[in-house]
Amino acid sequence: MVDDCGRTWMKLVYRYRVKSLAGLLNKQARTVNFVWNYCNDRQKDALRFGRRWHTGFDLIKLTTGCSKELGLHSGTVNDVCQQYAKSRSGSHRPYLRYRGRKSLGWVPLKGRELKREGNAFRFAGNTFRVFHSRALPEGKITDGTNFSRDRRGNWFLNIVLEVQAAPARLPVRAVGIDLGLKDLATLSDGSRIAAPHIYRASEAALAVAQRARKKKRIAAIHARIANRRRHYLHSCTSAIVGAFDYIVVGNINASALAKTSMAKSVYDVGWSSFRTQLAYKAVKHGAWFEEVNERFTTQICSDCGAVPDSRPKGIADLGIREWRCCDCGTVHDRDLNAALNILRRGRATLAVGIPDD
Repeated sequence: MVDDCGRTWMKLVYRYRVKSLAGLLNKQARTVNFVWNYCNDRQKDALRFGRRWHTGFDLIKLTTGCSKELGLHSGTVNDVCQQYAKSRSGSHRPYLRYRGRKSLGWVPLKGRELKREGNAFRFAGNTFRVFHSRALPEGKITDGTNFSRDRRGNWFLNIVLEVQAAPARLPVRAVGIDLGLKDLATLSDGSRIAAPHIYRASEAALAVAQRARKKKRIAAIHARIANRRRHYLHSCTSAIVGAFDYIVVGNINASALAKTSMAKSVYDVGWSSFRTQLAYKAVKHGAWFEEVNERFTTQICSDCGAVPDSRPKGIADLGIREWRCCDCGTVHDRDLNAALNILRRGRATLAVGIPDD
């Protein structure tokens, strides 16, 4: 977002674990579910009687004046109504699932209602102390801020902050990135980022806990896997954004591959999280980020640009990791060749004069 003065603003989410008033948040989460289910019931009534579908503003009118009786802040009730209408519209469904005991806790709030109080935060007359893992920069706290509970029962405060983006860097150092399963990423400079295989390493312990039906142990293992994967991806993406000014990634379809026999490996590497982190960190630090069509990047010779008959073709040739171009004789590493082609497909390459190598 660019303001009238030409300054670029971006929204970042800062996540802090809450260490007080968990009981209050559990109670409010159940009430939030009640409001959500009420919205769902009113939507079903509209369908039953052939009426116009409810918008977020319609639902807010229907719930006006109930905040005191429910013990929720009025802004929270309004946010639940608006989020219900937005989720229903985005999912292209006439109504949504009901929220119940198995739903993860969620308490939305208006950004203007959250006040800083040292290392704690005040909302609706209550002070919530948090583990201050990192400093919260100055900036406007916006809507979208919420409390959320993970599967282990821990509550987190997710603060959406509007901060000024860093000025764009000159795109001097460029890199193309080919995503994979054996290696998480192959960079066009020849370096590789190993896939951590965190889920595979914990799969045996998870199977034991599942056979024993130890729900808390299962949740703890899943949480540890997610935390380790997130930490690893953050380390990798921060290093890439710090080293390169222009980053090009192939738009590999992770959701489609997740429906194949490679599903476990696809979920384990976390391609979507990797690209998301690269995208927002690039904006935050003034780098350039782009996703390009990666089709045929493994089959085109990155040296002469030909599509030779000796190229690896389709799923049948996935096992071929090296091949020789029959037109120019260059021997290619499959992943490195793809990364070089992805870099060349960056739409801004010629416009800003980024060198291809």
